Amino acid sequence: MTTVRLPLFPLNTVLFPGLVLPLNVFEERYRAMMRELLKTPEDEPRRFAVVAIRDGHEVAPSAPGMPDPTAVPARGPAAGFGTDPLRAFHKVACVADAATVRERADGTFEVLATGTTRVRLLSVDASGPYLTAETEPLAEDPGDEAGALAEGVLRSFRQYQKRLAGARERSLTTGAELPDEPGVVSYLVAAAMMLDTPTKQRLLQAPDTASRLRDELRLLRAETAVIRHLPSLPAAELTRGPTSLN
Repeated sequence: MTTVRLPLFPLNTVLFPGLVLPLNVFEERYRAMMRELLKTPEDEPRRFAVVAIRDGHEVAPSAPGMPDPTAVPARGPAAGFGTDPLRAFHKVACVADAATVRERADGTFEVLATGTTRVRLLSVDASGPYLTAETEPLAEDPGDEAGALAEGVLRSFRQYQKRLAGARERSLTTGAELPDEPGVVSYLVAAAMMLDTPTKQRLLQAPDTASRLRDELRLLRAETAVIRHLPSLPAAELTRGPTSLN
């Protein structure tokens, strides 16, 4: 299978194919990445891989002020990820296409990227100004009964949304027209649900669309049941998630 080397952007979140990712890029290693991407002709995709950081593996501060303001920040492309960065990341990532890359006057960047396809990380290289990864593409197999499962997931997702009362900005509104293509449904619901990073990662790397949809159906029913039994808890509290530093 053909492999591709891509710039690597680690985050404390999971990107799914078809979903939009706004980034505020201020660390030097990622600024260097964006400067390189800007060299790509505008009519060609500016691609990089977004990978979720494994829990507990950001082992050193990479910028002053967090978590210890007296700490000396680690420097270099692998800062904060230990001697073997590959072990700090989940093995399945999502390729992002940076449709918009705007450099601010202070040298930071405002980026709007869209997830495209899944890839598996084979190795990580920290020898340059930013991390790169050798990747292989992961095909999206529909699996068995994906169409019927997608219908069930959409029904459960609408119930889930009603329970959340639209308290989360990134949630789809209950009146929105939802897609019916099973693969698109599976990624859209995975991104919109309030789940921790390991669970979202599990959905990203599901072996096929049907498996992802089955998992989502279980999660939706469980989450909706939990919300139903917590009527006094404000919806905003239910939907509050961690903020990722980019």
